[in-house]
Amino acid sequence: MVYLTAGDPSLDATRAIAIEAIDAGADVIELGVPFSDPLADGPVIQRAMERAVARGVSLRDVIKLAGEIRAARPAAGIILFTYLNPILRFGLRAVADAAKAAGADGVLVTDMIVEEAGEYLAEMSRVGLAPVFLAAPTSPDERLAAIALHSRGFIYAISRVGITGTQQSLTSDASALVERIRRWSTLPVAVGFGISNSEHVAQVGRFADAAVVGSAIVELIEKSTPETAPGAVARFIKGLRLPEAALAR
Repeated sequence: MVYLTAGDPSLDATRAIAIEAIDAGADVIELGVPFSDPLADGPVIQRAMERAVARGVSLRDVIKLAGEIRAARPAAGIILFTYLNPILRFGLRAVADAAKAAGADGVLVTDMIVEEAGEYLAEMSRVGLAPVFLAAPTSPDERLAAIALHSRGFIYAISRVGITGTQQSLTSDASALVERIRRWSTLPVAVGFGISNSEHVAQVGRFADAAVVGSAIVELIEKSTPETAPGAVARFIKGLRLPEAALAR
């Protein structure tokens, strides 16, 4: 799974990067909606958010972009990755209708906890979109049980407490969290926050169903030009796709 901050460096560039990423082996694209106060994100994604916000990229733009990616690559998974504030400004019902019409598969609202998600869950159910929740190593059992009950598509397990960003090695928190989640759910579990190289992907592949790569790719885009970013991201993703034998070690 690949996270992209939509609109950084431009909406056209994000579209090209997403398509190249899918062709290189990304199964799911998470389109990050630009927001001025992305509390869960580290410096790399914060900078990308600031650049996209400065360009005026909105949730409406990101939904339109999702539709363009869906038209270009019908089989890819597409998740809108957002904070609650842009949704409230747009209107929850309107977001659900627009996201469904664009062909998105689900919506992840990073700062919404499952205990307060009744209206969101109702709207996702009404249009057939997957509600995706974040599960943290610090989540109590009651919350994990509720997340398992209400999630559709997959569950996003945070590999560590803190903010997004690359790290040298994975902690044992990630595997322990996935094991706890599986007590209540048979849904696929994706692990994110800090997954940045092929070794991390191989490690995650031993205990989870998917690895989410975000900051490493966003930083690569930051260091590239709009013209070279799609190719650079594609090469990076191909480098993450290890042989199955490596995942089984």
